[in-house]
Amino acid sequence: MSPGKIEDAAQTNAAPTDTSGLLSASHADGQWNPDTVLSTLHSPPQTGSSSPLPFFHLLERLKTTKREGWRRFGINHGESISDHMYRMSIITLLCPPTLAAKLDISKCTRMALVHDMAEALVGDITPVDGVSKGEKSRREADTMDYLCTQLLGKVHEGSGQAEAIRSLWQEYEDGETAESVFVHDVDKMELLLQMLEYERQHCCKKDLSEFAWVAGRIVLPEVQAWASELLKERTQAWDDHGRANAGTKRIIVGGQAAELSEERKRQQDEYYGNGYAKEAKLDAGAASGTAEKSG
Repeated sequence: MSPGKIEDAAQTNAAPTDTSGLLSASHADGQWNPDTVLSTLHSPPQTGSSSPLPFFHLLERLKTTKREGWRRFGINHGESISDHMYRMSIITLLCPPTLAAKLDISKCTRMALVHDMAEALVGDITPVDGVSKGEKSRREADTMDYLCTQLLGKVHEGSGQAEAIRSLWQEYEDGETAESVFVHDVDKMELLLQMLEYERQHCCKKDLSEFAWVAGRIVLPEVQAWASELLKERTQAWDDHGRANAGTKRIIVGGQAAELSEERKRQQDEYYGNGYAKEAKLDAGAASGTAEKSG
């Protein structure tokens, strides 16, 4: 497909004032449920089927729903949710050997593929959308229950496949195993990669340093090293475009966005934490006592 055709692709995410049910302010108070979106679909998936096809069809929404955070910066035809999850999955396959020896990399790859699956109905809720982290988690848990029970509950009954998907998603959400910590770090790393790529595409005339702040939330030294290398690339890219002193929010390698407001820092911190309280003390080799080790 030519680049020009990409911009003509169907867009699942609509503006918050639309009636799609994804981010409407009327659903920010706990009234949202999967039917909020399902009732707007032209062909809602059949529930209780022994065929996986209804589930496969619903996953198409991950291909057409755009990652919402870039829209505030005028990037309206950016990556989709599935674009994000695909590169994350590939990144897990290139885990540094010193870290891979402590992890079940196959589980990490599967986790990366399902961690944002609920966004097929919930949409990509960002820190500035007025939906609390707790409400976001509730919506996503309800959606995963719908997907794994109503759509997949009778598919290959007894195989444990639906339960495995739900369990992987929950493990990522809880963030208490070494594998989930790594995938949370990869999630942030993928965001940083995309940030720099969009800045380069726009000749560094767009300052996306608001997202660079997540580099300070990466836990594992191996992924921190990747982030440090990328931030050096970013500094060089801005210098190459003669904009070394442009953008008051630019971050220094190892630092944070200097001009980010306290409220935005709070929002970012709530959304981009790794989901557990002891992240700074976690030993990646010991946190997953029951995980099968690869390498």
